[in-house]
Amino acid sequence: MSNLDRAPVPSVCGGRGFVVAEPVRELLSPRHVKLGESTEVRRLLPNLGRRMIGAWAFVDHYGPDDIADQPGMQVPPHPHIGLQTVSWLHQGEVLHRDSTGSRQTIGPRQLGLMTSGRAISHSEETPRQHARFLHGAQLWVALPDEHRHTDPRFEYHPELPEVTAPGLTATVILGELDGSRSPGTTFTPIVGADLALSGGTDVRLPLEPDFEYGVLAMSGEVRVDGVPVLPGSMLYLGCGRSELPLRAESDAEVMLLGGEPFAEELLMWWNFVARTQEEIEQARADWMEGSRFGEVKGYDGNPLPAPALPPVPLKPRGRTR
Repeated sequence: MSNLDRAPVPSVCGGRGFVVAEPVRELLSPRHVKLGESTEVRRLLPNLGRRMIGAWAFVDHYGPDDIADQPGMQVPPHPHIGLQTVSWLHQGEVLHRDSTGSRQTIGPRQLGLMTSGRAISHSEETPRQHARFLHGAQLWVALPDEHRHTDPRFEYHPELPEVTAPGLTATVILGELDGSRSPGTTFTPIVGADLALSGGTDVRLPLEPDFEYGVLAMSGEVRVDGVPVLPGSMLYLGCGRSELPLRAESDAEVMLLGGEPFAEELLMWWNFVARTQEEIEQARADWMEGSRFGEVKGYDGNPLPAPALPPVPLKPRGRTR
């Protein structure tokens, strides 16, 4: 997954100085961004006032889009450093290719997890023969310093553990929820879960008080701790919660994202998560020169060129602007 902005704004994030230590209800509105030729996404992180939730540093929600007569998602080969990508679908398919040689079609509620480590490149596209609708989320997880130069790799997990209660089915994408753990590799204390709620369901979901959390609404009508959260928006919840009240006014689907507040200060620009401007500049130069990031084989098209760096110096700061 890629940030396809041709003039990306540097995002400074991380550090615990701005983490909200108590429960809050902070509604985050999305920014609309074009992803490829025919897909528009709603970008929730980084947001104007909120940069991260735990190690979650980037969240896009897209669809449901009717792509019966369209190519759907078409994202050319592009580079990443310092992060993991999470592909998560409710409808449709995405064909993933990367420079480690991985080629995998990812379907609804299957985990495609790519660890960029020191450097990787990949492409994403809707297969030529595809379902009518495309609906999902694309997310990044920042890697801590001791793991951000690890070897790149891709994981595919078609089956994931579930937590159930009357009216609720929770699929554990990453980390652990209520004793069930995802097989996906993680490098920080984190949780990601997909919650399917039947209309009229009232439930209290167990949480870790030391984690900060956010809830992304995917579909339907849902109240999160009493707050209506519309599809394509996210409610930031802060820390200090041992449980989360959820009520579905109709059949609804949301994603729970959380984790231990990320202590390090980060610098995020285009598709790179780094610590200094020099790292960003070197990664951009390596990509444009065709070194370090390998080759994505099989994609019908040219790699994505890197945009120009902004004229002002980049500097990592805190989690909020």
